[in-house]
Amino acid sequence: MTTTRVAIDIQQVWPLFKQDQTNQELRNRLIEHYFPLVRYNAERVWAKLPDGVDLNDMISAGVFGLMDAIESFDMGRGVKFETYCVPRIRGAMLDELRTMDWVPRLVRSKASKLEAARKQLEAEVGRPPTDIELAGRLGIPMDEFEKLRAEASAVNLVSLNKKWYETDSYKDVREIDIIEDTKGEDPTDGIQKRDVMRLVTKGLNRNERLIIILYYYEELTMKEIGQTLGLSESRVSQMHSSIVARLKDQLRKRRPEFA
Repeated sequence: MTTTRVAIDIQQVWPLFKQDQTNQELRNRLIEHYFPLVRYNAERVWAKLPDGVDLNDMISAGVFGLMDAIESFDMGRGVKFETYCVPRIRGAMLDELRTMDWVPRLVRSKASKLEAARKQLEAEVGRPPTDIELAGRLGIPMDEFEKLRAEASAVNLVSLNKKWYETDSYKDVREIDIIEDTKGEDPTDGIQKRDVMRLVTKGLNRNERLIIILYYYEELTMKEIGQTLGLSESRVSQMHSSIVARLKDQLRKRRPEFA
């Protein structure tokens, strides 16, 4: 009884909605009723995809496909809506996948061709093939091979949003959470550098201190330091040699403190 009543309600909703397609309440009732079709097809598509693609993204894209199908469905053609909407739902999901995958199909084809040649040669010679051997197997000159390899390397890039592993908390750990920031400075290193700088420059006058800081910390040349301080390059070099000699003598005297 319940199923029959729901079916009748939906059949009554369709003509009402087609008379006024601005009616959000009617459209929402249709979306809610046919939403299981979206989830079913999203799960089937998602099951065949590699890791890193979120099921919810497929469902969201499918909902847009369902909305488009509801808007454009012509009741007068005698076609069941379920038959009409499924290709549009799946098409919206595939469009979403294409926008997520920025690597062009041609690049993927080239990468596959390069990988196939590599595997064949490795099986034949019993070792990883050289670039020259690969280029020969593919029948292309080395400059073209280098370009092909550069393009193919794009396929191996990984999304930073790819799920690394799930946790018991609400937030999953993703690639971006576990990648080391090689440009970031260790706070401990910064503290140690400042301590060393204070130790080394202690007892030096202003120009001597600046020479040490600019040369060893800012990595300026003697010429650039001379321009900064208004001194000649030879004078800066002379002062630097004198400072280093004095520092070596001081460290030699304080060596027992560090033993």
